[in-house]
Amino acid sequence: MSEHTRSTDADVVSTAYLDDDRVEGEHAASSVRAVLINRPRQELYAFWRDFGNLPLFMENLKAVETLESGRSQWMVVGPAGADFDLVSEITEDIPGERIAWRSDDGSDVDHEGWIEFRDNAFGRGTEVRLFISYDPPAGAVGKLVAKVMQREPRIQARRELRRFKQLMETGEVSTSKAPEAAPRASRHF
Repeated sequence: MSEHTRSTDADVVSTAYLDDDRVEGEHAASSVRAVLINRPRQELYAFWRDFGNLPLFMENLKAVETLESGRSQWMVVGPAGADFDLVSEITEDIPGERIAWRSDDGSDVDHEGWIEFRDNAFGRGTEVRLFISYDPPAGAVGKLVAKVMQREPRIQARRELRRFKQLMETGEVSTSKAPEAAPRASRHF
C-alpha cells in the first residue's frame, strides 16, 4: 500500500459561504448571509439598486430617499422603536454584480455593507450574498439589546434575504400578521 492514498472526496461547499476574504468589516457587529433566488441576476440587481424598493421587504426600514452623487438617506427603526437616520454613500457599483456602501460621517449609526449577485454554477437562479457591518448605538449595551431584540446583523440579514427571495419569486412577502383590512370579531364564539 502506498503512503499517498488518493481520495475521490470532493470539497463540496456552496461558494455562497466562502467569503472570509471579503468580510473586512471594521465594526462591532458583522455578518455575511446568502440565499439562492430563482430569478435572473440582472433583475435582482436592478430591483435592489432602486433603494426605494428596500422597505418593501426590510422590516426595519421605514423609508429611503435618494440624494445626489450616489448618496441616500435611510430611516431605520431600531430596538425599542427608536428611529435612526443613516446617510449612505455607494462605494462600489458594478451593474448586475455588486453594490457596496458605507455611512457618511454624522450618521446615527456607523455602518457598511455590500450585496453581490452571482449566477448559480448549476443554472438554478442567482446566488445573492449580503454583508452587513455596523457599530450599534450605545456600544456593547446596544449590541446586547440588538441581540436580545433579534436585530443583530446575523439575524437581520438572514430574514431580509428570505423576504427578498419571497418577494422576487412569488411577488409577495408571506407573513402571519393579519392584514390591516381584515375584519376582526368583537368577541369570540
